[in-house]
Amino acid sequence: MAGFDELHVTVPLGGALRSLGWSADEAFVRECAPCSARGTSLIAETPAAACYAAPALAGALSAADAGGSTLLLCPAAALDEWAAVAGALAPAAGRSCCVAAGLARATRRLREGGVDLLVTTPETALTLVRRSALKLDSVHRLVLGWPELMDQDATLDALLQDLPKDSQRLVFTTRPDTSAGLGERFARRAAVVPLPLAPAPAITVRTLTVPWRARERAVQDLLEILDPASWCTWSVAAGIAGPGAGEASAEGRVLIALDLPTPVRLAELATHAAQVVLLAPAYAERYLARLVPGRKPLRLPGIQEAVQDRLAARRGAIARQLESGPAELAVLALAPLFERYEPAAVAAALYELWTSASQAGAAPAAPDVPAVARLWVGAGKKDGLTANDLVALLTKEVRVDRTAIGRIEIRDAYALVELPAQDVERIAGLVTGLTLRRRRLSARVDRGGKHVTGRAGPRRE
Repeated sequence: MAGFDELHVTVPLGGALRSLGWSADEAFVRECAPCSARGTSLIAETPAAACYAAPALAGALSAADAGGSTLLLCPAAALDEWAAVAGALAPAAGRSCCVAAGLARATRRLREGGVDLLVTTPETALTLVRRSALKLDSVHRLVLGWPELMDQDATLDALLQDLPKDSQRLVFTTRPDTSAGLGERFARRAAVVPLPLAPAPAITVRTLTVPWRARERAVQDLLEILDPASWCTWSVAAGIAGPGAGEASAEGRVLIALDLPTPVRLAELATHAAQVVLLAPAYAERYLARLVPGRKPLRLPGIQEAVQDRLAARRGAIARQLESGPAELAVLALAPLFERYEPAAVAAALYELWTSASQAGAAPAAPDVPAVARLWVGAGKKDGLTANDLVALLTKEVRVDRTAIGRIEIRDAYALVELPAQDVERIAGLVTGLTLRRRRLSARVDRGGKHVTGRAGPRRE
């Protein structure tokens, strides 16, 4: 049996990999770990499960010259999953790990120093760079977890622009068809570890969409609705486990996969059960569609009941309104519609408008009159600031659409900029920390006046 030391993985990191369910004899480990340990950039085609990044990340952290820091970027929805893998490996490498779900704590820790592995989203990373908390020139390794799921192309490009050219790149993708494009964009001359393919199994494969952190809890709900004769679970860390794991016959047995398997592993699991249920978060949908085109989705108990409860509550609200007395003005307003359409169709349209407005938290605004809020910027005339300076900063540095910038007011000590209300909080975070005319900027949503409604046209001083 081969040891991890033969793959240039340190003893502590080899132990961490074993605890995560990996063996030094597995072909995937033997391809990823030594390649990344040599400092070579890598593109690995994997299922949509962060656990498959562990061998390559362990190899990179085992490198003898593994100085500098590691930046791991992933989609916001998968941050917990990637943080779990990084959090398991970093201590074994003697390195500190910081998971940046927000800005305040990460900014403090980065400025204090000592963060060797930062796990965050591209947008948060770029904000930390602009606040001068994250120094990209000290990043020796960039890990990209599923960049095809990140809708932040401009943000990634801005980060890569300032990353050292010789930094190691580890890219993990759930779509084999994107490997060439990802290599050209993120990791040129990278080694590619392909995802072995296999035919879909002949047995029934069902899927259940469930958040990554809720997998263990979902098992009991599944047993309640499936009531199998026998069952077991599978995960990368534990393998096949559970009360039915040691049974010789697969008849009537349900196998619940807590991690998404590779096509080859799924074919193997199918020999241990009459039915396989794959638990997967919503962001794994595209991988599932390729893995098992004919899968049958499941719903947990309670979901339909919850929907029925919400519908009953809405019917109750309508009934109470009807019982409170006639609504003459409403009837007068709707009378012309009753002459053209069936009353039931009018009621259904009003219901759709009502529920849409309830989900949005407010009545829908007219499409040509967007809600506008004001951005307060802590620089003004005394600093030599001009409206053109702010337009250039917003369009070039923050990448705001020029047509979204409204009236700009330059006061002596500060400036106010009209922007779409739904974006102004995010833009304030991106502007804070930037430098303009040798002044470090602070920005926030202006609370001094009411938000106004009007077209955010290009009106400037």
